[in-house]
Amino acid sequence: MFENKSKEEATKEILDSVKEYYKKFMVRPEWKDGDRIAYASRVFDEKEMVNLADSALEFWLTSGRYTDRFEKGLGEYLGTPFVSLVNSGSSANLIAFMALTSPLLKERQVQRGDEVITVACGFPTTVTPILQYGAVPVFVDVTIPQYNVDVAQLEAALSPKTKAVMLAHTLGNPFDLKSVTEFCKKHNLWLIEDNCDALGSEYILDGKTYKTGTVGDIGTSSFYPPHHMTMGEGGAVYTKNPLLHKIIRSLRDWGRDCVCPSGKDGVCGHRFDRQFGTLPLGYDHKYTYSHFGYNLKATDLQAAIGCAQLEKFPSFVERRKANFKRLRAALEDVQDKLVLPEAAPNSDPSWFGFLITCKTGVDRTELVKKIESANIQTRALFAGNLTRHPCFDQIRGTDAYRVVGDLAVTDRIMNDSFWVGVYPGMTDKMIDKMASVIRASI
Repeated sequence: MFENKSKEEATKEILDSVKEYYKKFMVRPEWKDGDRIAYASRVFDEKEMVNLADSALEFWLTSGRYTDRFEKGLGEYLGTPFVSLVNSGSSANLIAFMALTSPLLKERQVQRGDEVITVACGFPTTVTPILQYGAVPVFVDVTIPQYNVDVAQLEAALSPKTKAVMLAHTLGNPFDLKSVTEFCKKHNLWLIEDNCDALGSEYILDGKTYKTGTVGDIGTSSFYPPHHMTMGEGGAVYTKNPLLHKIIRSLRDWGRDCVCPSGKDGVCGHRFDRQFGTLPLGYDHKYTYSHFGYNLKATDLQAAIGCAQLEKFPSFVERRKANFKRLRAALEDVQDKLVLPEAAPNSDPSWFGFLITCKTGVDRTELVKKIESANIQTRALFAGNLTRHPCFDQIRGTDAYRVVGDLAVTDRIMNDSFWVGVYPGMTDKMIDKMASVIRASI
């Protein structure tokens, strides 16, 4: 097949075939009434498949040129200098938190037993790293209809052991970054923004517009298929702080002290002439470890997909905003029965979903059953109240965590709230169908 062809010619022929394969077999048929409406789905075309095939033909597999390109591109989009691609959003949260436990941070190092303020109304992997390390999550309540941290409770959550705040922007809606950052600065606390559900959201702070995830000390993203963009599995950790970046890279890359990229040696020029720990002088710096780290790198195959997604990403954000706006307008006159979501002040959300809370007299479970029976997918707001889940059974009632107040609003969301999608693959007809079914079901 490739006789008398150069490698470049053969590669082009294969990639041209991939384009044709996409057009022949992968283009989705237009949605018609009665078809399933998922809460989220991948949105891609031949560019993602071509990049994936190109990376596969190179067969580098681990982090490589596409990874470098993606990290640079995402950093430019976010306006932040340091981006590290990892294998999932959960890994991104793990590294983000563990970075705060580094001895390189000296007196600001998070130690076992120190406290981290967060919420129980969200996804578990925002909290899991705190508990697994042996720090203490301190749960505060949230508010409706923004579904983010109740900043009025932050001072009550503070103790002499508090070292950090770790919060997610719920379904794309930014939390009150003004109040939270002022609180963190006042008390010299770290701030981690779990930005996994909010990539592309913006917040105005002191007259300047920021992308969420870049206001705090560290931000995280997820590229799981339902998220704002995808590479199948994948995530990212980003920061403006060079020291935190050094720690993040170390933790991602086995905990090693060396900064040489995979497959390269001696970039610093001091591979065999330094002494670390109680190792002998000149011990190979490639195998010197300054942290208890992991291997959480993504593959170049994933990054290749991400590079194509990143080119489309601004249009994804605009479509999410348009879908949200259309759905909310269609439900404006049912607010006597349903609480509709509202953007945080000073924000422009890149909505991940459309979150609804049932008012008195509307049974959430029955409403969701009716919507699902119309072939429309729904989701709960993740854990609802994480402290009520079986994973807390063995630590419930212990000092492994602390709760401020009674989490009454968190419990209400657990009992009365659900959400539907606004992902960029949705058409106006799909949005209108969802609105019609929700209206008819209450």
